[in-house]
Amino acid sequence: MTSFFITWLANFKLLLFSFGQGPLASDPSISLPLFVAVACLPIKLQQNPSQKSPLKPRESPSNYAIKGLILVLMIKIYDYRDYMHPKMVLVLYGLHTYFGLEIILAMGAAMARTMTGLELEPQFNEPYLSTSLQDFWGKRWNLMVPSILRPTVYLPTIKACSRVIGRKWAPLPAVFATFVVSGIMHELIFYYLGRMRPTWEVMGFFLVHGLCLTAEIALKKAIDGRWRLHGLISGGLTIGFVVTTSVWIFLPCLSKSQIDVRSLEEYALIGAFIPWRWK
Repeated sequence: MTSFFITWLANFKLLLFSFGQGPLASDPSISLPLFVAVACLPIKLQQNPSQKSPLKPRESPSNYAIKGLILVLMIKIYDYRDYMHPKMVLVLYGLHTYFGLEIILAMGAAMARTMTGLELEPQFNEPYLSTSLQDFWGKRWNLMVPSILRPTVYLPTIKACSRVIGRKWAPLPAVFATFVVSGIMHELIFYYLGRMRPTWEVMGFFLVHGLCLTAEIALKKAIDGRWRLHGLISGGLTIGFVVTTSVWIFLPCLSKSQIDVRSLEEYALIGAFIPWRWK
């Protein structure tokens, strides 16, 4: 989690800050501790601290309780992975990543609101309800990453390409460039986690999705709303494509890095540490 936050957030937020943009440049009077927190963690300063934003259904305690229970059951299932098909284990890794990140960030959000009045940036928006790759990557999955890549990569690339191919088609190379940068940063994260020489499989995953999303956007522009698939069909195709390519390209890297073993060891250490601290 630390490598994920620092690799993505600190680097890109400081890059924006050096150009006088982004959340770190929004408040010149920000204190040093708060500056460091906003730079390194998925938090943002509230515009109106006295006004509480309404709780969305996906943010309800019961929703997180169910997902927390599923995560606990999944961790228990790992004890029997020697009897499971390798592809099924990879699917568990993907679900573990989703539920784990959402639960951890929900807990962090609650503490941030209580202790500092800060809000965590939204992380997920029910990605299993996605109806297209554009919907999945732009509005539902790992929202912290698009929010930081949009001003640092996507918008500057659009500005540069608009002069050459026009504003209508400039988003196409901008989307692909964003996925290239995302792939590089994920390779860096995996290096931090496993200290293994990059195999560029993770980069390949993001190149595949970057090409497919670029083609999807180009097709939408060409059709211009004259025809579209039903949401159930497009949603099934989207989730099926994401799951298939993840199991094929992305998730095997988690197994090679033994991230599941490291994560379970960290959970055990945290479980042993907390009772000792409160004795």
